[in-house]
Amino acid sequence: MKIAISKSILENILLHAQPFLEKKDTSQITSHIFFEVNSNTLTVKATDYEVGLVVRTDQIQLEETGNVTANGKKLLDIVRILKEGDIILETQNSMLHIQQAHSDFKLPTFDAHEFPLFPNFQDKPKIEIDSHLLIESLKKITPATDTNNPKFELNGALIDIQKETINFVSTDTRRLALVNIQNISESELSIIIPKKAIIEIQKLFFDNIEIYYDETYLLIKSDQYTFFTKLINGKFPDYNRIIPKEIAYNLRLPKAEMIDAIKQITTISNDMKLTIGSDHILFESLSDDNIEAKTEMAFKSGLPNPFVLAVNSRYIMDFLAQINNYEFTIGLNDANLPFLLSDENFKTIVMPIVI
Repeated sequence: MKIAISKSILENILLHAQPFLEKKDTSQITSHIFFEVNSNTLTVKATDYEVGLVVRTDQIQLEETGNVTANGKKLLDIVRILKEGDIILETQNSMLHIQQAHSDFKLPTFDAHEFPLFPNFQDKPKIEIDSHLLIESLKKITPATDTNNPKFELNGALIDIQKETINFVSTDTRRLALVNIQNISESELSIIIPKKAIIEIQKLFFDNIEIYYDETYLLIKSDQYTFFTKLINGKFPDYNRIIPKEIAYNLRLPKAEMIDAIKQITTISNDMKLTIGSDHILFESLSDDNIEAKTEMAFKSGLPNPFVLAVNSRYIMDFLAQINNYEFTIGLNDANLPFLLSDENFKTIVMPIVI
């Protein structure tokens, strides 16, 4: 294999491939990136078995077809220190040469035929969903997706496709985030996508994508990228049971003022107490260090009695970071019961701190 490719294109491909590599054990072929050149097209693959990425480009100058693997992290380190312009990638004696002007680097290779096979999307059922809505919905629920939970199904997000709606759901057991979109579907389907995959999908895709699935994999295809992730095999909690059926008080709160007040409290503590009076909201820190933070915000609540609520402020801030409107709704029942944050089709149910 021998090609010339511009530094900017190669570096961009290698950057996108990094999250898909095995980092801890460089003896594994999955720490390598796979290159294949056919008919003036370069195909690059990376996978850690759980997620995988294929990138294709015809922006190369072809001298000799072939395939090769090389350590993905070391290759990126080399490419980064080279100058702008074309880089030559060439295989010689089971080594990959990276050449530019008077510089020549060599990396060892593995047998390219041993690189893991990728699932293909031929003959797999397709999920019909607007690309932009998919990405925006996943973005909103990502902060509430758990990490390293012994219940594996909570380390991902649920896509629950029904006949007329799709629900995107995630929970870390202290809060539950839900986005509901209208969508006509011929079949019903529930799949759980790992958090790592959700994050990478948001980086790679924006529009004009095709989505396929089977019992094991979800595949997403665009003009430039093909992505796959293993699905989490498990039963997601019944999220409908967690959503409050009735709300005693619904209050419309100003987003910007809430953010400003909460930021003052978080200089001392993430845990805070809100006291919602008839004409103001008092924000107070909950800290064990005998340090206090306190601020007020003018607000006409219309509540007959002060309502006291303790909460991890990060849950509210994560919600507010995902909405575009100037106001949002908070739904309250009792100080020790879950409360509801909502903005159009996006909801977050939060467990309060019992004080």
